[in-house]
Amino acid sequence: MSAPLNPHDWRDRFPIVGETTYLVNHSLGAMPVGVRDKLAGFADKWAERGVRAWSEGWWTAPTDVGNIVGKLMNAPEDSVVMHQNVSVIQSLVASAIDFSGPRNKVVYTDQNFPTVGYVWEAQRARGARIEVVPSDGVRVPTERLLEAIDEETAIVPISHVCYQTCFLQDAAAICARAREVGALVLLDCYQSLGTVPVDVQALGVDMVCGGSVKWLCGGPGAGYLYVRPDLQEELEPTITGWMAHAEPFAFEFGPQRYTKSIERFLHGSPAVAALLQASAGYEAILEVGVEPIREYSLQLTSGLREDLRERGFQINSPEGDHERGGTLAVGLSEDEDGKAFVQALAAREVLVDHRPEMGLRVSPHFYTTAEELSAFAEHMSELRASGGWRDHLNEASAY
Repeated sequence: MSAPLNPHDWRDRFPIVGETTYLVNHSLGAMPVGVRDKLAGFADKWAERGVRAWSEGWWTAPTDVGNIVGKLMNAPEDSVVMHQNVSVIQSLVASAIDFSGPRNKVVYTDQNFPTVGYVWEAQRARGARIEVVPSDGVRVPTERLLEAIDEETAIVPISHVCYQTCFLQDAAAICARAREVGALVLLDCYQSLGTVPVDVQALGVDMVCGGSVKWLCGGPGAGYLYVRPDLQEELEPTITGWMAHAEPFAFEFGPQRYTKSIERFLHGSPAVAALLQASAGYEAILEVGVEPIREYSLQLTSGLREDLRERGFQINSPEGDHERGGTLAVGLSEDEDGKAFVQALAAREVLVDHRPEMGLRVSPHFYTTAEELSAFAEHMSELRASGGWRDHLNEASAY
């Protein structure tokens, strides 16, 4: 058995945690120091090698970096490609689905991140029928979701961990049901990969997407798409470009002639700097290990949950470890303003964010200490008792 995770082994690699209690990892993970070297290397290559940089790593960056993040989900080699964000990825996948026949239903839940809904609602113009399975505000009843997935379902674009309540869905059951009826599953692991173990081969999931901004500590501009190897040649996205061509440097004019590899899910030239930057985060997570991170995360969030409850705060996240990702949603009373709490905490160098009806979202990571969470809980009690949050009512907060 490996030794328990010690946050102090990692804190010096994340500059912000030296001065700030950083509990907003569900929104933007702390930057690892390795990012500076990655971006400096990109700039040096551009400066010193010029156009030759394309053949010296830039062109293959979407798959090279995809293979790194792929290790975090046990993906086979060359089954992950990098994109800009999940909106682009979901749109690209949607463009490969034929909604003209009876199998034209798209099933997801009201706990999906809104951008996912925007993408699939737009497919109504192409014949898609949308079925949104309602939650109880915190959880999505698994049986209700499974009942909605039937022989007319084309695809189930579903969140692994829901962004508001941190409800961890039963991905194995969802994938199994979809296989029974011949539907595809696109599992959005934005709020899970890096803090909850994901094994695409064990799940038998068709596709996985997500981004690097949050638990992967890779910053903005780098989304990932896994496509099951035996499924790749069946899909032909109409959102496409020259990187998806069988011979891109033949410069053929006319219809797309797709490559047979994972590159068929690419389009135009890649944002190389963002991909290299993200790899610093992936490498850090790989070094620490997702299993130890998960164990430590549950230890921290369970302890914080009990501390806050004893102080009179409601928790709007599932209680069971098997149903919860890495975040706690801390409820506030009707007369308390979440945005003002966020600003009051920020004034004390404690970073969290707020979502309507859910309260404050609080997410420790592997570099967070138990002492920081105890201090956060004390801040919350003091702000409630003193009403000090009211001093920040007129301050703007985007998060």
